[in-house]
Amino acid sequence: MTDTLRHAAGNGLLHRRHFLRGGLAVTGGMVFARARASDRPEWMRMPGAPMSTYGSTAGAEGHVQRLLAGAQPGTTGSGASLTPLQHLEGTITPSGLHFERHHSGVPAIDPERHTLTIHGDVQRPLRFSMDDLLRYPRVTRQRFLECSGNTRPQYNDAPMPHTCAMLYGLLSGSEWTGVPVSILLEEAGVAKDAAWVVAEGADAARMSRSIPLDKMLDDAIIALYQNGERLRPENGYPVRLFLPGWEGNTSVKWLTRLQVSRQPAMSREETSKYTDPLPDGRARMFTFPMGVKSVITSPSPGLTLGGPGLYEISGLAWSGSGAIRRVDVSADGGRSWAEAALEAPVQDKALTRFRLGWQWDGAPCTLLSRASDAQGAQPTRDALLAIQGARHSYHYNAIQAWHVNADGELANVYA
Repeated sequence: MTDTLRHAAGNGLLHRRHFLRGGLAVTGGMVFARARASDRPEWMRMPGAPMSTYGSTAGAEGHVQRLLAGAQPGTTGSGASLTPLQHLEGTITPSGLHFERHHSGVPAIDPERHTLTIHGDVQRPLRFSMDDLLRYPRVTRQRFLECSGNTRPQYNDAPMPHTCAMLYGLLSGSEWTGVPVSILLEEAGVAKDAAWVVAEGADAARMSRSIPLDKMLDDAIIALYQNGERLRPENGYPVRLFLPGWEGNTSVKWLTRLQVSRQPAMSREETSKYTDPLPDGRARMFTFPMGVKSVITSPSPGLTLGGPGLYEISGLAWSGSGAIRRVDVSADGGRSWAEAALEAPVQDKALTRFRLGWQWDGAPCTLLSRASDAQGAQPTRDALLAIQGARHSYHYNAIQAWHVNADGELANVYA
C-alpha cells in the first residue's frame, strides 16, 4: 500500500490521520522472501520447553525491570521503585513492573487473619474478613495511579540527566477490581454530619490518610484484584484502598481500618508531608487530584535513535479530572504543534496512549508533548513555577521536553 505523507507541523511531524486510519502508510513496500527448510533456526527444529504453573518474561526481555530508587538511609523497605515506561507499550502496566512506594517495607500478611474494620461516626461498626469482602458485588475499572512526587526532580534549577523512568516512573496503569466503598459505608450507616474517612494500612508504619467522604461515596474502591489476579504484596495484598485520579499516597495499601469522622486526622502524611508550600509562605493541604500531564516515552532518554528516518513518537497522557481530550506534539521546541492520534478507548482517569509519525532529518531538535483535558492544557514550566514556586515537592505537571542530538541520543531539558 502506498500513500503520500502529509506533514502537520515543523521538523517532520506527520498528520495524525496516518494513525487514525489504522496505521502509518509509507511510500514503498516490503518484500518477504520464502524461507527454505534449511534456513529454519534451531527453535523451529526441536521441541520447546515444558509448560509452567506461572508464566515469566522472555529471557531477552530481562532488562525490562523496575528501577530501584533505593531505600531511605537506615531502612530496608522505605523507598520506591520505578516503572520502566520507555520499554512498555499500551496503557496497562504489568503487575510485576508497577511502581512501588513504601514507608516501612512490604508486610507479609496472612489473609486468613487480616480484617477490615469500619467504625467511628457510623450506626453499625462492621468488621470484614477477606472472605466476607469477596462475597460482595465487584466492579472493574482501568485507571492510572501516580505518586504525587512523580517528576519531582523537575523542580530543580537545572535539569537532571535522568531517563524517562527516573523522572516519570512513579506512574502506572492497571485494571482494578474490587468492592465500591459506598456499598460498605451504606451498610454501616454513616452519620449525617460526617465529612471525612481516615484510612489506615496494616504495615509497620500504619500509614494513614484522611479522605473526604464525598470521594469515598463517589468512585473509591476496596481493591482486591489487579490486572485480573489478586493483588501482589507490594501493591497492597490482600486489600487496598484505590482512589481513581488522586495522588497515590491516598490509595492506602494493606487496608485494615476506615474510621468515619467529622474532621481530618491531621496525621504526619497530611501535615509535614504531602502538603504544598507556596511562594508567599503559606501551604496548601489536601491537594488530592493529579493534574493533566503527558510524557513522550519513545523516543526518550534511555533510548537512542538509529539515524535519520521515519519514527513513531509515542507516549502517555493522563488526568485526575477525567478523560484526555487532546495531545499536541512539537518537534521544533514548541514553535509549531501537531495533534497526535489518541488510541482508543480514551477513558476517565486512565492512561491514554498517543502516537504521531515523525520524519527525523538527523539534526538536533527538541521534542515536547502537551495534553489537554476538560479544564485546559498542561502549563509550561515557567507558568507552573509562577504559581507554585520552586519549593514544591509534589504535583509537577508541566510540559516535558526531550532534546535529541545528532547522534540520536536524548536528554532531559527545560523548554
